Amino acid sequence: MNRVSSATRLSLSFATRVSSATAFPRREFLKAGGALLIGFTASPRARAQQADLLPGDLAPGPAQPDPDRVDTWIAIHADNSATVFIGHVDLGQGIATTLPQIAAEELDLGMDQVKTVRLETGKGPNQGNTGASSGISRGGPRIRLAAAEARQTLLRMASTRFNVPADRLTVERGVVSVAGSPAQSVTYGQLIGGRRFDVPYTGTAPIKDYRTHKIVGTNVPRIDIPDKASGTYVYMQHVRVPGMLHGRVVRPRGQGSYADGARVTNVDATSIRDIPGARVIRRGDFVGVVAPNEWSAVRAARQLRVAWDLPAALPATPAELFERMRATKTIDRLVLDRGDVATGFASAAHVASGRYDSPYQAHAPFAPSCAVADVKAGSALVMCSSQGVYAARASIAAVLGMPLEKVTVQYYQGSGSFGHACFNDAAQAAAVMSQETGAPVRVQLMRWDEHGWDFYQPAHTADVKIAMDANGKLLAYEYHGWHHTWSQTETTAQLAAGSPATEGDGPRAQALTPFNTGDMYTIPNWRIVNHRVPGLKGYLKGGNLRSPLDVAISFGAEQAIDELAYAANMDPYLFRRQNINGDRWLAVLDAVAKAANWMPRKAAANLSSARIVTGRGIGLGTHLSSYGAAVAEIEVDKQTGVIVAKRMYGALEAGQAINPGIMESQITGMMVQAASRVLKEEVTFSTTNVTSVDWVSYPMLRFAESPEVTAIVIKRQDQRSTGAGEEALASGAAAIANAFFDATGVRLREHPMTPARVLAALAGNRAQRNAAAVFAGNSEDAAASCALKKA
Repeated sequence: MNRVSSATRLSLSFATRVSSATAFPRREFLKAGGALLIGFTASPRARAQQADLLPGDLAPGPAQPDPDRVDTWIAIHADNSATVFIGHVDLGQGIATTLPQIAAEELDLGMDQVKTVRLETGKGPNQGNTGASSGISRGGPRIRLAAAEARQTLLRMASTRFNVPADRLTVERGVVSVAGSPAQSVTYGQLIGGRRFDVPYTGTAPIKDYRTHKIVGTNVPRIDIPDKASGTYVYMQHVRVPGMLHGRVVRPRGQGSYADGARVTNVDATSIRDIPGARVIRRGDFVGVVAPNEWSAVRAARQLRVAWDLPAALPATPAELFERMRATKTIDRLVLDRGDVATGFASAAHVASGRYDSPYQAHAPFAPSCAVADVKAGSALVMCSSQGVYAARASIAAVLGMPLEKVTVQYYQGSGSFGHACFNDAAQAAAVMSQETGAPVRVQLMRWDEHGWDFYQPAHTADVKIAMDANGKLLAYEYHGWHHTWSQTETTAQLAAGSPATEGDGPRAQALTPFNTGDMYTIPNWRIVNHRVPGLKGYLKGGNLRSPLDVAISFGAEQAIDELAYAANMDPYLFRRQNINGDRWLAVLDAVAKAANWMPRKAAANLSSARIVTGRGIGLGTHLSSYGAAVAEIEVDKQTGVIVAKRMYGALEAGQAINPGIMESQITGMMVQAASRVLKEEVTFSTTNVTSVDWVSYPMLRFAESPEVTAIVIKRQDQRSTGAGEEALASGAAAIANAFFDATGVRLREHPMTPARVLAALAGNRAQRNAAAVFAGNSEDAAASCALKKA
């Protein structure tokens, strides 16, 4: 996989626009390093950088620091350094670097003077779950305002010390000096080092004007990369504690219907008696094994004979899954109803409509989830990779039957986390086994446990209908989407504690929204209907996967937009441009077109009879709050059906860019993941259980197949940061789908776009063309016959 360089950047002013007739020197652009940074500035609005906190971001609870005290967020040490206490976790997205950047900027410290500590319940602030790019978008404002409050307090202390007004003081690297009298200086460490601030967090301290920033907005190197590159970084999978046992869960190779769980009918403990020190752990329908060493635990889990009752409740095929979702009685919600959709469609010059199906998809981290638990009579310590340590503490306490305040959860980064995977399940399993054995237990899931018992991104099926007038302007947009929501009960809780399967319908990400369906376009008549499928009986366990629902939404809606451009005889980029909704969407659209050297032409205008054909596509998409666009250049082998994403260009505007280099890395990852999800990834199942439990049955994009990626970061430093971890992924999936049409003249309305589906679509298109040719030939013969008779 090619790493995007950020060595050279191009800067465009707000007035810079992409002309419809302009060609871009791609060769020269790629020589510049493959990363584009576009800066937009407007009138200064320092307070615009503050985000309102969502309910639950600072949820109250026992044994946690008071979020309304500055000491909860910032500590100053005698050596003139600072510790920033972060309530979100670094999953690999880089907030262990970017949040200290924010603090260092406001405190006038260098990055070498600021550090963070491991998040632990009872010691770190509770900012809720880390997801939906919340580390910066919701964690950033708290850190910024706390640092500003701390700096203001320190300046007041220095003002009293020197008996001068605070506005006469300057600060550099934590050294406070009296302007014009450098001999009068004191360090933060001398003012307060090692002591508490003991002042309230008010959230009203003035923050710096973004135009004065020296650290925020720069490519500070990630603090974790040296250890990761050298192999010395301690991931969760590396954690060991004295006297621990190794554990493995024992389950069917793949989950069944979420509501039904898995019921044990018999366990033969004698089947592992030849493995020294191995023993069976059973609590209810939870079955596991422990042993003094890991290989013995692996052997025991594989060898233990367990009989399971798995009802045949799942649909037999993906096609049956989608039909079941559409046929069931759903909980319908009218998300948006603007204008008069019926009249808009009735007056349209052209309507594009279609059904689009998207499968269950798995998190599939490189290394399976892991946790270590040490449960004693009156306390429990659990080390895990949970994205929300306080929520994990509550669920672990419930499974153990232990008071909440007696449980401590520490965060360790895992091998990859893109949503609700199995990290909490592993934590609960380790806790149960430790409680049963009275010793610390390390549990690491096997590949088939991770793949087979994941919280999958729910399958989605949609009807999309979009209309335009004779001038290519959008008139009406209607989107109906069917999917079930996210499951709430972990497998260990379900099996060990008998906790019933429950589902949620809370966060916006679990449903359709105007922003991720059609906000990018000016639409006078617009209807969105969310059809919630009750997902307990006959469906798999669902959860949030990076950019939840958005890949499915953009895969369908952006193909419909492309169909309209084709019907209007317009270039897909120019068609979008003339229907764009505002400067922020226009900025990412223009930027990605420029980076890709987009030359206007109608899609599928260069069809070829060659075996290997090429195509390009463009798409827009987002998740909750930022703006994403992508261009894909692909090759299609019409003989094998294999699609290869050769190059991808991703543009992202997420308000204030704290660290553009880290954003580039996020964009690169999103484009690669978009290619993997739209081309390869699909959970398969039988009527009883999931069957895609390894890398063969659940293939992902390999390094050699990964596209060359150009990342474009658009900076709006006067705006609040809205998050860069998920918001461009959907546009990448849409761009690949549209590139396939450009290469072949054929639409694929279901993903992943596997070789089998590609060949079927191409064969269907050939049959359709042949039938049309026969019909045309018969018509000509009939016309000739009539002419002869008349003669």
